Amino acid sequence: LHLSAVKLAELHSDLKIQEKDELSWKKLKAEGLDEDGEKEAKLRRNLDVIMTKYGMNGKKDSQLADTNYIKDGAESDTLDDPRLEKLWSKAKTSGKFSDEELDKLWREFKHHKEKIHEYNILLETVSRTEDIHKNVISPSEENLVKEEILHNKHRELKEKLRSINQGFERLRKVSHQGYDTTSEFEEPRVIDLWDMAKSANFTEKELESFREELKHFEAKIEKHHHYQKQLEISHQKLKHIEGTGDKDHLNRNKEKYAMLEEKTKELGYKVKKHLQDLSSRISQGLQHNEL
Repeated sequence: LHLSAVKLAELHSDLKIQEKDELSWKKLKAEGLDEDGEKEAKLRRNLDVIMTKYGMNGKKDSQLADTNYIKDGAESDTLDDPRLEKLWSKAKTSGKFSDEELDKLWREFKHHKEKIHEYNILLETVSRTEDIHKNVISPSEENLVKEEILHNKHRELKEKLRSINQGFERLRKVSHQGYDTTSEFEEPRVIDLWDMAKSANFTEKELESFREELKHFEAKIEKHHHYQKQLEISHQKLKHIEGTGDKDHLNRNKEKYAMLEEKTKELGYKVKKHLQDLSSRISQGLQHNEL
């Protein structure tokens, strides 16, 4: 796959979550609680996202951004969208960003690209489901259930599209004006969640509680970024030492690398599981708005 140490750790975290979700689904199915197949379809979509994200779907150009903070990661990938490429080019040459801020901004662009990939996968799934549904002539209880599934998928599409539009507007604003030092959050995933939470059906007390939880979540993400950087440094150092032939030095660094790799995987899993939980809560709040 030619993935960096950081991406391999992230792949491990994604697959661990996928495995846990599939085990939960198998229990539900055994109890007859997924008759409409919606949870199974969502699992397939999630696996499609993982396959696309890490270039495992057989398409050479499908792999998402693999940022390497130690090298010139921001230069080593494309954004697959002329509008994003233009904004990124403007931001790089504007002189409004420090190197650290450019790294942070690149993470935002990368996150936005990933959201578009996920939206396109869901859109393709919905289109296939609609084609199958149109070919069914006789109305039945089963078809009514499928209509409800389609309705839920359209609502999910609507939420993802709203998030993409909000995200693009933020990227446009930041690229032109630079970062706002008074901004409440910095991490793109947290900014997305906060924007959506403010649109959801939360009371003031619930919103305040959610804000505090997002602060803790952002701190968890920052800790994960720290370990990702340390893992990449350790990986580069290990490759250098392998060429020197110093076995003692090599063994010590292998131990350090293994420790950093395990910690990065563990934190990656915790971050992504927490993100799932927060996203689910917001989704429920947005659904209440429509009722």
